[in-house]
Amino acid sequence: MRHIIIGGDGFVGSHLAADLAAMGEAVLVVDIHKSDHAHYATVPFLKADVTRAESVESTPLAPQDVVYNLSAKMLSPIVTRAERRDFFWPVNYHGTQNILHWMEKNGADRLVHFTTDMIYGHSVTVPQDETHPAKPLGEYGESKLATERLAEEYRAKGFRIPIFRPRLIIGPGRLGILVKLFRLIDMNLPVPMIGGGNNPYQFISVFDCASACVAAWKAGFPNEAYNLGSDDPPPVKKLLGDLIRHAGSKSILLPTPAPLVKLTLDALDAINMPIMDPEQYKIADEVCILDTSKAKRELGWRPRYRDEDMLLAAYTEYRKAKDGQKPAPRSLAA
Repeated sequence: MRHIIIGGDGFVGSHLAADLAAMGEAVLVVDIHKSDHAHYATVPFLKADVTRAESVESTPLAPQDVVYNLSAKMLSPIVTRAERRDFFWPVNYHGTQNILHWMEKNGADRLVHFTTDMIYGHSVTVPQDETHPAKPLGEYGESKLATERLAEEYRAKGFRIPIFRPRLIIGPGRLGILVKLFRLIDMNLPVPMIGGGNNPYQFISVFDCASACVAAWKAGFPNEAYNLGSDDPPPVKKLLGDLIRHAGSKSILLPTPAPLVKLTLDALDAINMPIMDPEQYKIADEVCILDTSKAKRELGWRPRYRDEDMLLAAYTEYRKAKDGQKPAPRSLAA
C-alpha cells in the first residue's frame, strides 16, 4: 500500500508526506510543481495537473493504495468577482472529479478529502457542528461544497471518503492574508477590525491537519465529515493585542462599525476593486466556532496548537523572511 498525496508539495501535503515517511510508510507526492522539501531525499515525486484528466490518469495507482486530495485554490490571492468561478472551480471541483474518476478506473476506493468551513456561510448555531446548514457566500465555498456532493455520489458506489472542513490553516510555509496584518504592525499603523473584536477567531495548525489525515487512515476512512479547528479560541482583540505587544509595535486596534465597513467592501467588490473576499469579510464579526468533538470522539484526534501560539509563530516566520533568514520548516516555536 502506498499513500498518494495529490497536491502533496503544498502546505498541508508537504507536512503529511514528511510525517508518513517518518513513520516508514511508502509515499508518493503528486503535484504540478516541486519545491525543495527535505523529505524528497526519500519520497518520490510525480508531476501532474489535476485540471487535466489525462495528467491525473498517468499517475500509477493500485487498488490497495490510499489517496489524499489536498489540491485546491484558496482565498489568497484575492481575485475579482468576475474571475472567481474560473479561478476556483477548475482545481477545486473538476480536479476532484478527475481524481475520483481515476481512482474508480483503477479500483482504489479510499480517499481523504479536504473542503472548508466556508461551506457553512453565516453562523446559524454556535458552535457550528457538521450538521450546520451549508450556505456558502461565494465561489470558493460553493466549489468546495460541490465536491462534498460529488464525494457522496462515490460513497454510494462503495468509496470510503472522510471529509475534513478546516478553519483558516496557518503554520510554516503559508502566511497569505496575514502578511497585510503583519505589515501594518511593523509600520506601527492602526490595525482595523471589522466590528469591536469581541468575537473569537479560530485557526487550525497545519500540523494538526496532517495529524487528522493520519487519524482518518488509521480509523479506516470513515464516510463522515469532520470539522477541524483549535480549542478555546480567544477574542479577536486579545489575539491581535497580544501580537502587537509581542512585536514591540506601537500599533493600536481600531474598532469599526461592521455594517458600514461591509457595505464599503461590497461596493469595492462590485466595481472589481476587492481588498477582501466576501467570504472573509461578511462573517468577520460573527461568532464562527467549529465544534470539533466529532473528530475527537470518532478519530481520536485532538488539536495540539493554540491560536495565540500559531499567530505569533506566523509573525516570527514573517520577520525572519524579511530579515533574510530561513525559518525552521517544522516548528511552531516563536
